[in-house]
Amino acid sequence: MARARNNALNILRDRPDAQVHIVVNADGVRAALETSHPETDMLLLACANTLSKIGAVAPPALQTVPSAAIALVTMQQDGWTYIRA
Repeated sequence: MARARNNALNILRDRPDAQVHIVVNADGVRAALETSHPETDMLLLACANTLSKIGAVAPPALQTVPSAAIALVTMQQDGWTYIRA
């Protein structure tokens, strides 16, 4: 999670007009819930499937997507670039 957050901040520092999301599932969701980061929480898209599986609810600062996998596929089809952190 720390690497993804740092990557996002570096991208936005160098390209302030860039659109950046951090899509998280599985252990990434747990890490996002355990460590809040005000500068990047608004960039997170947490997997609702994972949240349901672990019995957790995303705090208001985190956006959710029904499925992280589907979100990644759809975003890539729409021209987004995927960077694995």
